[in-house]
Amino acid sequence: MKKLFIVKHKYDFDKIINKKDRKKNDIFIIYSENNNLPYARYGISVGKKLGNAVYRNRKKRQIRSIIDNLEKDYIKKKDYIIILREKGKYLEYQELNHKLKSLLIERKDQK
Repeated sequence: MKKLFIVKHKYDFDKIINKKDRKKNDIFIIYSENNNLPYARYGISVGKKLGNAVYRNRKKRQIRSIIDNLEKDYIKKKDYIIILREKGKYLEYQELNHKLKSLLIERKDQK
C-alpha cells in the first residue's frame, strides 16, 4: 500500500469516526466517509489491549495485505478507518481475510 493511500493524522481519524457511518461484525469496525480524491484511503487501528507493539504491527501488516489484495472490491473516493476488535486477536490471516472481505463487499453492495 502506498503512503498516498494511508490516513495518518489524528484529526482525519477523528473526522471520519465522528461521521458515524460504520459497518461492523465481531472482528472489525469500519468507518467510512466520502473524500474528494480520485482514490480511497485507509487507516488501520489495533488497540494496545491486543498485545505488544510487535504483535499489533504484525496484525496491521496482515490487514494492509488484505486491503492490497481486495482493492478492486472497494468503493472508490472514500476514506476508511479499520479497527480490529479484541475477538480478532487470535485469528489467522485467512479468517481475517474472510471477515474483512465480507464487510467491505456488503458495504459496496449497499451503495
